[in-house]
Amino acid sequence: MQIFSNNKVFTEFQFEREADFEQEIVQNHKLFFGPNSIYINAKRKIESRHIGNSIPDGFLFDLADVQNPEFYIVEVELARHDFYNHIFPQITKFFAFYRNHKNQAELVEKIFSFINNDLALRQEFKSFLGEREIYKFLKDTIDVSQNILLVIDAEKNELPEIIETYTETWGRMVKLLLVKKFVNGAEHLYSMHPEFESIEYASIVEEPTRINEEVEYTEEEHLEGVSLEIKNVYDQLKQTALSASSGIYVNPTKWYLSFRKDRNMFFIKLANKRLTLIVPQSLEKSQEAILFHQTKSLTPKVQKFWFGNSPASSIIVEKGEQLEEIKKLLKNIITRYS
Repeated sequence: MQIFSNNKVFTEFQFEREADFEQEIVQNHKLFFGPNSIYINAKRKIESRHIGNSIPDGFLFDLADVQNPEFYIVEVELARHDFYNHIFPQITKFFAFYRNHKNQAELVEKIFSFINNDLALRQEFKSFLGEREIYKFLKDTIDVSQNILLVIDAEKNELPEIIETYTETWGRMVKLLLVKKFVNGAEHLYSMHPEFESIEYASIVEEPTRINEEVEYTEEEHLEGVSLEIKNVYDQLKQTALSASSGIYVNPTKWYLSFRKDRNMFFIKLANKRLTLIVPQSLEKSQEAILFHQTKSLTPKVQKFWFGNSPASSIIVEKGEQLEEIKKLLKNIITRYS
């Protein structure tokens, strides 16, 4: 594969060793994951017993929205490695880790200890967190945001089927990032897909439409593995919507739940300890209406997927408190579009 840039031909570079690909990611993590990210090279810092006896390549904190940070266990892989004997068992161990509260607590202690012993890293965290306690930040973030970022250098044929089959784990928790390097003498370029800033929605936005797909999805499938508190939040918001106007119904799809009445009114994505509500209005309007819960902007590409050329934003619900402001917003949306 080749890329043409500034009248030059760049040829795809083939990594001979996984360690070299890992180092490429470490050295360029701000380029790949954004300037508001912090990457910790785990193989040099963390004992394997903290991650289900499997050592990941890194830990990534995405602080683009510092009030709603994301945590990723990072695994860097060469696509030519055997999937079922190498990649699959490695990722599966990380699922088990996220379900073990004792291991999570030990990992928080280990990362906190390392940060305290690394002045540059501690200062980097404080530049984002200000006066917030680093330990509490780590604990709260890892408790709520449980992602696995699989960085790979080429397409892997087994992945689509695995994600389709294991939707609760691979489908919800694993984010794929395809990174390639291209060289022309001493010069080099990178390609990356998808954009990291929209990786949360990449599985939805990038998946091709299957015209003849006859698979039926259910609310129960979306609620598998979801905490009781978030299930209760969902039930309350659902009842608010259904009672706001006759004819509204829930339409479960592979990746999300849409609430419809002739058209999509709003969408809900469920995770273990988080409910994401996508609404058809700008971030500014959502911020005016929602004071307790976090609001978040969406990239233009993601906005277009949800509501075409209309503005859209998301609301993050992690606690079953102060839901009246959200219920009021949903009623207003339903009234507006009914």
